[in-house]
Amino acid sequence: MELKNHTLDSSFRLMMFSDLPWVNWVLFVLFLVMYLLAVVANLLLILLQRLDSHLRTPMYFFISHLSFIDIFYTTSIVPKMLFNLLTGDTSISFVGCAMQMYFSLTLGATECLLLAAMAYDRHVAICQPLFYHVRMNQRICVALTASCWVSGLVNSFFHTMLVFRLPFCMSRQIKHFFCEVQPMLRLSCADTHINEMLMLAASVVFAVFSFLIVVCSYFNIISTIIKISSSKGKSKVFSTCSSHLTVVIIYYGTITFNYMRPISSYTSDRERVISLLYTFVVPMCNPCIYSMRNKEVKGALIKAIVKIRGTLENSRIVNQRSPKQKFPASQNL
Repeated sequence: MELKNHTLDSSFRLMMFSDLPWVNWVLFVLFLVMYLLAVVANLLLILLQRLDSHLRTPMYFFISHLSFIDIFYTTSIVPKMLFNLLTGDTSISFVGCAMQMYFSLTLGATECLLLAAMAYDRHVAICQPLFYHVRMNQRICVALTASCWVSGLVNSFFHTMLVFRLPFCMSRQIKHFFCEVQPMLRLSCADTHINEMLMLAASVVFAVFSFLIVVCSYFNIISTIIKISSSKGKSKVFSTCSSHLTVVIIYYGTITFNYMRPISSYTSDRERVISLLYTFVVPMCNPCIYSMRNKEVKGALIKAIVKIRGTLENSRIVNQRSPKQKFPASQNL
């Protein structure tokens, strides 16, 4: 008997974190604050890169794209989750669920490749400094970034289409706070073996392959650092890579744990906790990691604050010194 998918006019239900209203209110406030911090911090990093000429380098070009990804990744998930916590309405339409999965997969895969491109940038800068401006010129940086985005878009379209062609004839309750591949596959009454194998293959290509590029790049970087005789020089070179390496460990660790396992080992509570890390913690920590450990970013931020403060001060002085407008007394005609 042929399975028919009648989900186009239906909706799904996302899982709440708790049945207690006060717990959902506490989580709403906590997640809202974390979301706003992530958006503001990443937006500030993008603005600094655009405004300060010292930050118009390949490394900060990639960092600004990473911040852009973090902003829209959280925005594709968090507003709907906050609405669910606030209203208690956990329903999500078929189209809304497909769009949420498409954008989250796109941005997640693009970030994997972008982190690998950033590792290659650090490798060229440290191991081959004389050729850096040739091998990492503007044209190459744009081409690398564009290839990351195109690969993420194509991969996401392919997997989203395959998932939502499945018949969902079981429970409509998605055991997650957003539409992710694994919990969606568990709702289908069809054989999802092909979907699982293709998802595993994509994880190998995007996560494992990207991580191998990072490992090879940092192996060469560490070899170069060891050859530096000055301890001050070693510390300076390592500080330029430690921020990126920290982000790589956090991001690849959570992504690999979530996607490179069979659906049979999926447990909703554990997966939701892991998903919270790359939905909230990683986007919120990325700009902090790149700014707090980077003198150039801190210097650009201080200059921007001083410039804004000076502009406001000059405006106040001009307003105080300007003569008051005198209007002639009206005359009776």
